[in-house]
Amino acid sequence: MNPVSETEMLSFGRLPELFVEYVRRSGPYTMGADHFHDYYEIYYMLSGKRIYFVKDRSYTVEQGDLVFIPRNELHKTLYAGEASHERVIIHFDDRFPQAVSSLHASFLLSPFHQAGPVLRLPRQEQLMVDQLIRRTLTEIECRRAGYEMVPAHTITELLLIAARYGQENDLSPLHHDTPLHSKISEIVRYINLHYAEPMKLASLSEFFYISPYYLSRMFKEVTGFSFTDYLILTRIKEAQRLLRESELKITDIAAAVGFDNFSHFGKTFKKITRVSPRDYRKKEYGIVK
Repeated sequence: MNPVSETEMLSFGRLPELFVEYVRRSGPYTMGADHFHDYYEIYYMLSGKRIYFVKDRSYTVEQGDLVFIPRNELHKTLYAGEASHERVIIHFDDRFPQAVSSLHASFLLSPFHQAGPVLRLPRQEQLMVDQLIRRTLTEIECRRAGYEMVPAHTITELLLIAARYGQENDLSPLHHDTPLHSKISEIVRYINLHYAEPMKLASLSEFFYISPYYLSRMFKEVTGFSFTDYLILTRIKEAQRLLRESELKITDIAAAVGFDNFSHFGKTFKKITRVSPRDYRKKEYGIVK
């Protein structure tokens, strides 16, 4: 049963507390926004196939797969050759597992900290998850009395299934699709470690013995990000972490994440986060240094 037509979306709740969204697309689609966010995301592939880049590599996501994206992790979905697809995303923040059970909150969040973000369950567990998701979409669409309770119950069940499976099985990341995907992941991991250093596409391509043109084209094709955008987003993400977790002055943070021009750092930070570094720190903790 399709809860909505091909051209519509179905949603429930609000960000960041708890949000569920269903989308069915019939044409090619690549996620336009390069982003990360301060809440958890579960992505469920109801039908079709997508490429999902998370942290440092791309994964082929197929029907029945679950993707668990931790807070503040760069991610993006890409066209995988099949235009038609259905997906469900679930968002929630730390308040949700605490409200369910403060004693078991860490256990419920364990799927976000496993060896890889993509969980491909055995057939029996896949059917359980699929039934949970489809029942929830039907409840959201029909809005019968008490339907508001169903999404939270579903997410709890989903997290419990995934957490138990991870605890009882030796999970390993899915294999890279090609040697090229493996090489690009190696390059991404290098950027993640050395983002604070001066870094240009030319020097990176020389280090990895790849032509700048080929590296630029393949980096975009495999990850969905341009090299420059990925580097900047990685630097800003780390700047946010330092603004939240350290007492470093904002000027020192700019330098620590690789910006040699403080004005450029401020403009870039605001463009990506929609607030200035000063306002971000003040909003999060009420302090400015």
